[in-house]
Amino acid sequence: MPIANERRWSVDDVWALPDDGNRYETVDGELLVSPTPRFVHQRAVARSGVLLSGYVTAERLGEVLWSPYDVVLDPFTLVQPDILVIAPVGPDVVRGDVRPPVPFLAIEVLSPSTARADRLRKRPRYQQAGIECWLVDLDSELIERWTVDAERPEVCGEQLVWSPPGARSPFVLEVAAFMRQVLGPVRDAGA
Repeated sequence: MPIANERRWSVDDVWALPDDGNRYETVDGELLVSPTPRFVHQRAVARSGVLLSGYVTAERLGEVLWSPYDVVLDPFTLVQPDILVIAPVGPDVVRGDVRPPVPFLAIEVLSPSTARADRLRKRPRYQQAGIECWLVDLDSELIERWTVDAERPEVCGEQLVWSPPGARSPFVLEVAAFMRQVLGPVRDAGA
């Protein structure tokens, strides 16, 4: 959720904020503040991250990381995608001697408090930086897949198929089944 003020926030300004349980990001100098995610949000992050991690490892594409993890795109843009995929790294990155590469995939699980910023601020910024973005919409039970040059998303309600460069086979996510796994108890309680 954006903070309404005229200050232009830098990455260094965000890093100087207190560790108070909120998640702070800045996109083109606009401060975004998110509260601690809900259980169902974290469940969606964990389940999708595990599925994606197995694929990325098997295909030797790099690393899957979970938030909180700072991705610095420029001095005024620091984002923390819920899940990100980066190219393989060497010991210099693991030791912290150099910054890791910019991700080639960022996934945001939409929450009521973050959906607007995820869709309207972060998603276009990911695309501008050359990062594919998936928006996992638990309320609509679909995933919006935004490729780097897309003007509109591929709306995936049944299946998402991702064929990143260098992969021998595609990643296939059965979206409806995934949503049933994540939302099953919520759906059952509402029936």
